[in-house]
Amino acid sequence: VGRHDAPVSCVHWIQEANILATAGWDKQLRFWDMRSPNPVASFQLPERAYCMDVRHPVMVIGTGGSAMDRNLLVYDLSRLGPNMQPSSVLSQSTAPLKKQYRCVSIFPDKSGYAIGSIEGRVAIWYIDPSQQSNNFAFKCHRDKDLNAIYPVNAISFHPKHYTLSTAGGDGKWNFWDKDSKQRLKASNSPVLCGHNRPLPITCSGFNFTGDMFAYGLSYDWSMGAENNPNCKNYVLIHNSPDSETKPRRIINSTRRR
Repeated sequence: VGRHDAPVSCVHWIQEANILATAGWDKQLRFWDMRSPNPVASFQLPERAYCMDVRHPVMVIGTGGSAMDRNLLVYDLSRLGPNMQPSSVLSQSTAPLKKQYRCVSIFPDKSGYAIGSIEGRVAIWYIDPSQQSNNFAFKCHRDKDLNAIYPVNAISFHPKHYTLSTAGGDGKWNFWDKDSKQRLKASNSPVLCGHNRPLPITCSGFNFTGDMFAYGLSYDWSMGAENNPNCKNYVLIHNSPDSETKPRRIINSTRRR
């Protein structure tokens, strides 16, 4: 298709616009017509891109690694004119999380997004400034017994119930209800590999009907190349009935959150 001047970290096909969006460590966001080797547009990002998601017309990109460099950019792709001008940036904000971003997933209703970091945290963030009071963050993918914190490698939303999944470097996944701030389901023991370390989950997602949850296990490089256990890669499927993914309403309004 084309190229960047540094590693490409994010790729997303935008069906509604019939274009491919890519972002990379060259601090570039590029849009491609698959019939041409040249990008139809290139936007300068404030720092290296680490994660990206698109639910047309909303696009969210997380950039930077250090506290000084981290940014979240929200684009309205419906504002892209014939010349693909970068006037489509809805907002640019500093990080809601303290460490490097790992993944981002836009709400099904496009009102906000969930973003995960390497410090075992997820932030629920709304785009509309009038909803900022609903923003919050929570801890996940941690092992208290080992005093270990794992990266959140993947976040996905259920297509029917709008609950979400997180999957991490601890080799586990969880289902959550962001509105009631409850965990709905936790996976069992992870697959172990190399010195009995958990084999990380690096990607995950629900199928179209939401009754199956697929996830891939492989090394996520969080421990560096020198600690690569060279284990087999797996793709596993979990049946996810409504009893595991349907939101739970809080009956007692005085319950502590």
